[in-house]
Formats: sequence, C-alpha cells, structure tokens
Amino acid sequence: MATFKLNISDRKGRTVSREVKEKDASPFLGLLVGSEIDAALVGEAGKLKVTGGSDKSGVPLRPDIHGGARKYILLSAGVGLRNAETGQRVRKLIRGNTITEEVYQINCMLDGELKVEEKPAEEQAEKKESADKPTKT
Repeated sequence: MATFKLNISDRKGRTVSREVKEKDASPFLGLLVGSEIDAALVGEAGKLKVTGGSDKSGVPLRPDIHGGARKYILLSAGVGLRNAETGQRVRKLIRGNTITEEVYQINCMLDGELKVEEKPAEEQAEKKESADKPTKT
C-alpha cells in the first residue's frame, strides 16, 4: 500500500506536515494535480487542493504532463527547471500529473485556516536562555 507525506499549507503561509498510510492514503491515489479533496481525511476542516508533489527519488509532478509515468521532456520554464536563461531549453526527467504509489510527497493548499499549536512563550524563553549559556569543557 501507499504512504504519502502531505505538506498542507494555508493562505497565511503556515505549513503542516502529515503522514498518511495504508487505508488513509487510498483516497489520494488517482488524483490529478489541481483536483480537490475533502480535508476531513487529514483532520482539518474545508477542502484540500493538490498543488504538486514529488516521487521517491525527488522527481517533481508536473501538471501539464498526463499520466503517472516518468518522462524526459524539453523544458524552457516552469516546474522542474530552475535558473534557465532566456531561450535556453533543457531535457529533464518529470513525472506526470497523476498521483500513483510511486509518489512520496504531496503538496496541498487548504482553503481554510490551519490550526497550528504554538509553544508557550515561557518554553521558548527557556530554550533561548539555555542556548546562550556557554558550556564548560
């Protein structure tokens, strides 16, 4: 069965990582990049929009390539190509837009607001103080 690492972000820029395994991961199989799914599957309220992802070896999913297979395509811009000069084209390995069992990471956007538990200010101050103290050797 499939295991996915979900990176869920909201409009305020907060991101939470969740791992879904076995039966919880089955609703994600077959989804396309850009499709929406109910966020109750991961314990949030609202809808999740799949914005991208990558497979086990780090090959990114590209929304304009159909299927779930890996392909070498000629890129001039967009997902999977960084720092291309004007007019430069590079043949790169890209995975299609369908989520299969080979996909490891799925990036999602939540239409609502994430519930992020923040640590109390006292704990953060204690950690800061202990980091500032010099250690004896």
